[in-house]
Amino acid sequence: MSYGKCLLKTHSLGIIARRLTSSKMAQQKLERDTNDPQAQDRPHETQLYFEVPMYQWPIIYASDYNIRFLGLEKLHPFDAGKWGRVYEFLKEAGMLQDDTVVRPREATTDDLRVVHTKGYLDSLKWSITVAGITEVPPVAFLPNFIVQRKVLRPFRYQTGGSILAGKLAMERGWAINIGGGFHHCSAAHGGGFCAYADITLAVKFLFEKVEGVAKAMIVDLDAHQGNGYERDFMNDDRVYILDVYNRGVYPHDGYAKRAIKRKVELGHFTEDQEYLSLVRTHLEGALNEFSPDIIVYNAGTDILDGDPLGMLAISAQGIIERDQIVFQKARTRGIPIMMLTAGGYQKCTARIIADSVLNLRELGIISCDEAENVPKPTETKAIQRSRSDGGMLGKLRSCSWVTRSQTQDDLQEQQEHQGVQQDNNHEPALKSTL
Repeated sequence: MSYGKCLLKTHSLGIIARRLTSSKMAQQKLERDTNDPQAQDRPHETQLYFEVPMYQWPIIYASDYNIRFLGLEKLHPFDAGKWGRVYEFLKEAGMLQDDTVVRPREATTDDLRVVHTKGYLDSLKWSITVAGITEVPPVAFLPNFIVQRKVLRPFRYQTGGSILAGKLAMERGWAINIGGGFHHCSAAHGGGFCAYADITLAVKFLFEKVEGVAKAMIVDLDAHQGNGYERDFMNDDRVYILDVYNRGVYPHDGYAKRAIKRKVELGHFTEDQEYLSLVRTHLEGALNEFSPDIIVYNAGTDILDGDPLGMLAISAQGIIERDQIVFQKARTRGIPIMMLTAGGYQKCTARIIADSVLNLRELGIISCDEAENVPKPTETKAIQRSRSDGGMLGKLRSCSWVTRSQTQDDLQEQQEHQGVQQDNNHEPALKSTL
């Protein structure tokens, strides 16, 4: 078969997968409306919430997050191994160790049913459905048990991590899941490389299981509109959505936009100065309009200049400063915040995410004294070279100084609220402390 015919066949398979997926989704919606009771009304026991020792950072990761199978992951522009590289960069910098990071558990069917319909979860037992969601047509030809193990299981682990991040944020004041942020998936429909609605699940778990959580704010700064959770929270006044995205790219979901309380639509190739000004202004405005018990921060790095799908032009330093702005606003107001890493379609985004976390730590915006005091293993020569070669960690230091000067107003606000921040560092950040 010629290369051109092979491409044509793959393209045709993708169209078929999308059409079949759309048909299945329509049927599932009918099922949900007529036969399926509301999933969120079913209380259940879960193993996803568990006690985390104080010597562990509220940073969540498992090697199970990463998708690697016969190179098929390379057929989608998403970097399906970036989560592991973020973790390795943070280890290399001396922030994390294997025993000071939190390992989540895999979300079970009962956990997923808190949000997802039975019809949708059953549809994932068809490999062609998963091929449509992941936008990797050859997945349709794989036996489903392989798809479950190699593709969907990593997503279920990341979903478990997002759910746990909500609980940890309420206890520690902040938490980061090095994964998750599947904002295109709703209760009855997946797409855009998002198979499970981890954002909706994290919020619903908090409402159901954590005392003192009655209102949540979703701050979505991924380059794409978060249409999945927007559909799920369409008429829910407990959830305030701030979504900043490129209006010219996927998913163009006009119906879901109705759920956005503060919508900021960007044009192609928006740069740092305009972008950061909009983020500051609208985040401040959102927090003045709504007083959440927790902020769910979807911190996509597909806003990076050169990203083939995000089509914006934000620098690496701009991303680091953006994250700093969001965390400072939350921490100085005493609002627990959980961060998800979401989209990012260039290899360098893993380094930027790690640099951003290290910047937050360097500035004292996030901390964990017990984890810092855990004895560290002897550093290898390779790690020592990476610290002294003037490479990426050198860039981190320069980025830290840039963001330090550019966010002076936020730092002043942080100093004015030192009492609140000190309470957050030593006591659970429950509603009674806000």
